Amino acid sequence: MFEKDSRYAETTPFDPEHFRGTRPRAIPITPGVIEHKLVPEDRLDRLAAYYYRDPAKWWLILDANPEIFFGGDLDMGKHAGEVIVIPPDVAWGRY
Repeated sequence: MFEKDSRYAETTPFDPEHFRGTRPRAIPITPGVIEHKLVPEDRLDRLAAYYYRDPAKWWLILDANPEIFFGGDLDMGKHAGEVIVIPPDVAWGRY
């Protein structure tokens, strides 16, 4: 189902009838250092491009903010006005 080097490789199957996302792995609490107030134009991939210079790292922001539940919904317009945390880039230990 997933590539062998995927962060989801060790996960167990889930019930797609009740949950449409892929989120069965355990996610540790991620201490965020930067707070970002969302505006209607924000998207997770754009935030990742801004903070990490890599839009593919949107999942770091998602993992640090479990209240934004479905990662496939990159549009943050419905969360405008909410404050999220931006964690450090795990690969580099920096922003």
